Amino acid sequence: MSQDPLPAALPASRADEQAEILRRVEEDIIFGRLAPGSRLVEDTLMARYGASRHYIRQALVQLERTGIVTREKNVGATVRSYSPEEVRQIYEVREMLTRQAALKIPLPAPPELVTQLKAIQADYARHAEAGNLRGIHETNDAFHIVLFSGCANPYLVRTLQDYMGLTLPMRAKNLADRDGLALSRRQHDIMIELLQGTDSWALAQLCVDHMQYSKADYLARAERGVPVTPIGLAD
Repeated sequence: MSQDPLPAALPASRADEQAEILRRVEEDIIFGRLAPGSRLVEDTLMARYGASRHYIRQALVQLERTGIVTREKNVGATVRSYSPEEVRQIYEVREMLTRQAALKIPLPAPPELVTQLKAIQADYARHAEAGNLRGIHETNDAFHIVLFSGCANPYLVRTLQDYMGLTLPMRAKNLADRDGLALSRRQHDIMIELLQGTDSWALAQLCVDHMQYSKADYLARAERGVPVTPIGLAD
């Protein structure tokens, strides 16, 4: 029996367009424009983003893999919502992974790692000053991925990335919250300082403490029945 040929790679322009649609849907979820529990109807999304059905379906598949979208037979795709207990469980695993990764980074860290993190932190600060949510989100995640790459265990880093994705809807509010963003920037600066020292335990504890503000805020609002995503954010 003959097999269907493998699909050709997308031209760069089409690949970029597909990636852009994915980013836009993801942002609308994590920044609260598409609320937890909302149904993601393909026709509605096609009109919203001016995209083909193929691109919308591919975006939903990718977002299902990251855990922020669920798809069920006869129901379709919906924005995933988390119970307080699920939030605690997800953060429990993320905290264990974070501590282990931080402890495995040799200190003092290689100068090139510190230099790279300082450059990302400078971009993070510029996006924060400009109120650019996409830039804040992307540079914040880049900072942590590069930081934990210092543990030299790509499997641990990949697992951490998976849990960073799961917690995106929980921590997105901090990206638009002045106090939360200021705290994040200060803690990033201290992480860079600690990387140049020898106290691995202090670095690991700060990395774990770094995620507590958004976790506590999300849980407090969820348990009070307050909407758990920011509303009305600017593009």
